[in-house]
Amino acid sequence: MGKTGKDGRRSSIWSGVPRWARVCTVFGVVLMLLSGAVLVGYETLLSRYEGSVGKADLFGDKAAGAQERKSNVKGPLNILLVGIDPRDAKTPPLADSIMVLHVPASLDRAYIFSVPRDLYVDIPKFDKAGYRGGSGKINGAMSHGSIVEGKNPSAAQGFELLAKTVQKATGIDRFDAGAIINFTGFQKIVDAMGGVDMYIEREVKSEHREPNGKHRKGNPYGEGYIGPQAVYKKGNQHLSGWQALDYVRQRYPKNGVPDADYGRQRHQQQFIKAMVSQAFSADVVTNPIKLDRVIRAAGQSLTFNGRGSSVVDFAIALKGIRSENVELIKLPGEGIGTGNGYRGERLLPAADDFFTALGKEQLDAFLLEHPEFRNKAK
Repeated sequence: MGKTGKDGRRSSIWSGVPRWARVCTVFGVVLMLLSGAVLVGYETLLSRYEGSVGKADLFGDKAAGAQERKSNVKGPLNILLVGIDPRDAKTPPLADSIMVLHVPASLDRAYIFSVPRDLYVDIPKFDKAGYRGGSGKINGAMSHGSIVEGKNPSAAQGFELLAKTVQKATGIDRFDAGAIINFTGFQKIVDAMGGVDMYIEREVKSEHREPNGKHRKGNPYGEGYIGPQAVYKKGNQHLSGWQALDYVRQRYPKNGVPDADYGRQRHQQQFIKAMVSQAFSADVVTNPIKLDRVIRAAGQSLTFNGRGSSVVDFAIALKGIRSENVELIKLPGEGIGTGNGYRGERLLPAADDFFTALGKEQLDAFLLEHPEFRNKAK
């Protein structure tokens, strides 16, 4: 939950999406780099890369007896991406970030939107975990669904209930693929790429890190931190793994982000664009050693289910998508209650119009009429 201002209102309505960009980045790098491998003739290496990606039954298809389909990925596609940062094997996982990647039938562009993890929703009954159903924040669906009697919680099983909950909240009938991303490998991916080049829209100071990357010391006299701060200057910059991760976390006006969580969300989306561009740069796709290192780092952080199609199948199907063809979407919402009475988030009615347009494959027309839904990359 975000902090409450002096007027009793919460300073941010999107406190539930601090890591969603990292989800897209990890999964996106896997797809984009595998696609790059296809383009430059590395087909013989693809099976090796696929083997580094974890696999699990994320939708319950095996139990339902669903028929598998092989190498037949066709649009339109809706892919659910969920990020977790597990504390230990015994703690039920929460969905730290929830994001949907929509690809139209042409398979030549994509739309990305995040679902705030504090979104207050109805969570359906889920017999596998003994969950009776109820209302609450959407990130809790994964936790409720992960319970396995006599065993450690299962993130894959929790994903199944979360997918059902997101479908109910958005009106999406079916997800064509899904992925769970563990954030612990994120920094290694960026470093394996040799860092990332991106535009910093205004100078930002780090709340958490010193200029050398070390964590700042806690304030012995109160909240926050003390000591020197890492600074991200306005303009085109090259960021290492820890710098990129730190930059997209910043959200305080005192540190140079006047629009708080809205600014953080925009910076994260700008970072997605930068990562996709980097993935297709000649420095990566024509360098077999770097390509191998990056894809393996990404694969080790990813659990994927393509409902019968592999991550390589999806990479081949989406090989025509480039960063300039990825549309970043911001959904309008507001908090329910203020101060101690805060219960979560809700989407405004305009979001329902967006979901209707998505279902009818009319997003381009919708965005022409509603440009406020676009998040600019720069």
